[in-house]
Amino acid sequence: MSAELSLWVEVPVAILLVLGSLFALIGAIGLLRMKDYFQRMHPPALASTLGAWCVALASIIYFSALNSAPALHAWLIPVLLSITVPVTTLLLARAALFRKRMAGDDVPAEVSSRRTETGS
Repeated sequence: MSAELSLWVEVPVAILLVLGSLFALIGAIGLLRMKDYFQRMHPPALASTLGAWCVALASIIYFSALNSAPALHAWLIPVLLSITVPVTTLLLARAALFRKRMAGDDVPAEVSSRRTETGS
């Protein structure tokens, strides 16, 4: 299937795909440059989510122009990523914090123990 699309479709799709790959690259560089596990969690989660939104938007534009009808099914991927990535990041951070507490490292106290000490 060889369809010719106008330049007005190809340019935004190309820009969005390059932006998506740049966000993924920035996330990977941030993962390598950060020193602590807790710092390393943020760049990939944030940058990869933005990259997925750019790629999904490029896909929607391309396939909508190709089929001459809205192709919105590609939004399902970034919407699910936007829901699952923060939850997964939070659970991983809590697990790492729990392991540090069990190892006896100096970490912030639990929220529930702060409330009982202050009488709140």
